[in-house]
Amino acid sequence: MNYISDMRKLIGNETLFTVGCGVIIEKEGCILLQHRTDEDNWCIPGGVMEIGESFEQTAMREVFEETGLEIDDLKLFGIYSGESCFVQYPNGDKAYSVQIIFTTNTFGGVLEQQGIESREHRFFRREALPENLNPRQKQFIVHWAERRVLPVIS
Repeated sequence: MNYISDMRKLIGNETLFTVGCGVIIEKEGCILLQHRTDEDNWCIPGGVMEIGESFEQTAMREVFEETGLEIDDLKLFGIYSGESCFVQYPNGDKAYSVQIIFTTNTFGGVLEQQGIESREHRFFRREALPENLNPRQKQFIVHWAERRVLPVIS
């Protein structure tokens, strides 16, 4: 089942409301970011919830699909909404996505460097984040770097 594809057949490029779930994966005080192939920027692994999934199931599935890592012990980091959650993709599709962000330092498996959605995965220190962060994710990546108290509601 692919909710996004099914809905796009019905509404075309109009704004679709979605729920996104992402995970801040930490290792030795660093954050795992992926360099996206579609927008040439850095973001955390995550994606859109499918019908019937829980927030945690979505986060775990998306992390595995994008990184090859199996994660556990998720903790709520923040819930994000507002203007920064609007996007228009290069193909004209528009979306508004509320973001449920988790954090974990419990993961296993082999980190896949490249995939359909990513060029590379790399751990970054708080004080050495890349300049070209995904504009829709920059807020929660910066909140992580600033060691914000959990959970952040924005």
